[in-house]
Formats: sequence, structure tokens, C-alpha cells
Amino acid sequence: MAKQRQIKQRYWDSDVFLGLFNEEKDKVNKCKGVIRLAEDGEITIVTSALTLTEVVWIKGLPRLSEESEDKIRRFFEQGYIAVRPVDRVIAEDARQLIWKHGVQPKDAIHVATALELELSVLDTFDGELHKLDGKLGSPVLRIGPPDVSCQESLPLDGKPGDQGAEK
Repeated sequence: MAKQRQIKQRYWDSDVFLGLFNEEKDKVNKCKGVIRLAEDGEITIVTSALTLTEVVWIKGLPRLSEESEDKIRRFFEQGYIAVRPVDRVIAEDARQLIWKHGVQPKDAIHVATALELELSVLDTFDGELHKLDGKLGSPVLRIGPPDVSCQESLPLDGKPGDQGAEK
């Protein structure tokens, strides 16, 4: 019996997508390294449904224009991106992150989603979130900028070939 290849998952915060979309020179190469792994079928990039809206504009970063709509929509339809809903469990866990760790509400949704899925990598350029690196989750959640050398995480549930399927 052939051994099934395990597809690994890592979480992307909205600011990582924006760094890629805006081609920010200090971020884009790190993002593209992870995208190459995803295109090669090595990983799946997981994000919250919140990202589909938040990616248009995060305070302090350039706003994407309405002309970017088609580009954004097509990008998030890639098979290597899995979009997870914000449900009651994630929202309540996010509330606890706000109270216990002072995390901003939208960021708390992202962290809670990664924790709920038991991922071990959350990519973000948000320095405030970096302070939580290694302090949450089981497995312990690595929080930092995209780094292609950091690929450890859980395999997707399901059959081979359904990388983008909802859990």
C-alpha cells in the first residue's frame, strides 16, 4: 500500500496577504516562498473568512482599490487556500484572548482560528502578535513572519486532493 503524502497547514493572518498583494518589498519575498510551497502541494494556507474582508484594508497599511476585487477573489479560490468560518467557539475563544493577552479583536479571531485547528504555525507581520510566539496552543503555536523553514503542522483531515475543502 502506497504511503499517503501528508499536506501540512499553516495559518496566514490578513497582513500577510496584504504584504503579498501590495508587493511590499520587506514582505513579498517571504510570502512568495510560502506560496511556492503551496503551489507545489507541500502545504495548505489556512485563513479565517474574516480575511476575505479585512484584506482590503488594515489600519496603517495601504488600502486595496475596488479594481483589485477580481484579483482578490481569484486568489482566494486557489486550491491551496482553505478558508475557515468564524463560529461561536472561535468567537468565544477570541474573546478570552482579548481578556487574557490584550489581543486586538480581529487578531484574536485569527489566533483563535489557528488554535481551534491545532495548527503550529501562524504567519503574521504583526509585531504585537509575535509577543505570543510559543505561549499558546498544543502543539505550541509559532507566531512570526512567514518562514519557509518552519513547516511543521498537522495534516489536513480528509482524502488526498481535497486541500481546499472545508473541515
